[in-house]
Amino acid sequence: MKLINEKLKNQVLESMMTIIDKNRDELLNANKKDLDAFKKDDQALYDRLVVDNSKINGMIKAISEVKNQEDPVNKEISSTELESDLKIINKTAPFGTIMIIYESRPDVTIEAAVLAFKANNKILLKGGKEAYNSNKILVTFWHEALQENGLEPDWIKMLELNREETRAFLKKPSEPIDLIVPRGGERLIQFVKENATCAVLVSGRGNNFLYIAEDADWKKTLEVIINAKTDKISGCNALDKVLVDKKIPNYEAKLKELKEVLETAKVEVIVDAEVKNTLSSLELIKDEETWFEEFLAMKIVIGAVENVEEAIFKINKYSGGHSSVILTEDNHKAAYFMENIDSAAVYHNASTRFTDGGQMGVGAELAISTDKLHHRGPLGLKQLVTNKYYVYGDGHVRV
Repeated sequence: MKLINEKLKNQVLESMMTIIDKNRDELLNANKKDLDAFKKDDQALYDRLVVDNSKINGMIKAISEVKNQEDPVNKEISSTELESDLKIINKTAPFGTIMIIYESRPDVTIEAAVLAFKANNKILLKGGKEAYNSNKILVTFWHEALQENGLEPDWIKMLELNREETRAFLKKPSEPIDLIVPRGGERLIQFVKENATCAVLVSGRGNNFLYIAEDADWKKTLEVIINAKTDKISGCNALDKVLVDKKIPNYEAKLKELKEVLETAKVEVIVDAEVKNTLSSLELIKDEETWFEEFLAMKIVIGAVENVEEAIFKINKYSGGHSSVILTEDNHKAAYFMENIDSAAVYHNASTRFTDGGQMGVGAELAISTDKLHHRGPLGLKQLVTNKYYVYGDGHVRV
């Protein structure tokens, strides 16, 4: 794939910022069509669909942040000269063509495209039908920015395919695809895994857990839980499960206070059998599948554990491998928990809501990866490249 110099890439991004800013009304009108057509049966999906002036400002900021980051392509990773005088240099290189499949959020049409383009990748955008008009106008803006700067619009494409057409495309793409990123729920991820014929990098479900150790600061604990659960229920970094150590002082009183605080915040609380002994009025977990579930709603599970080892076991068994938290004043216990939890992000005395490219200093993100190859956590600009070895010889042959 042809490498574009950094100056030209940044000119395209500068044009895009200007185009979005000048055409706010056109974008808002397109988004209104999507909102008017959407049945509000899924509040989390609806929240993700909304575009307002604040969201537009966020789009422009995301582009600006990526523009100001160093070009990640063609950077030297390592250099070695062997005794044979063979010189080997390892450099970063673009993936090639990335396809992202996502639901609802029009801002992904900005963040995914700006990151892929700055990292010198082409991108195929397959958004959900609920955001069709919003995505369509944003891709039109991208094409205008590319053409203003003498580049072909095929660097950023919108795929207008239904489910069956998408299945066929995944099985037999009409053009080479190097990486697919499904960004959505469990069904979408499974659909892509079953049908894709190239590498898939999973932006997994949340289902995030928080463990309250016996020595946790209770004030901090309540503040962190409320923020992690209620700040943005549509976020994959929202909290779904709380595990309380049974040895915590005033165990029953604290369970009752936690229930009251959550219910005051309008969070539905369900409990395991042990906690129901204390909070008898609450609904009991129906079956084991609930422990695996990502709610994306004002709903939370409270369960009890004997110790940190049981908490680690449960989290590693049931969570989505996204974000996990321990509340404790013991740094050694925190370190033990964080080292043994198999999640992309592990927290000590902090909300899961920080698992986000902007909050973690990465800037705009393509997704939050829960895969281990080639990267876990926010997929920012530096993570959208692979590598290539450059080997320099002078008639060298292997003997």
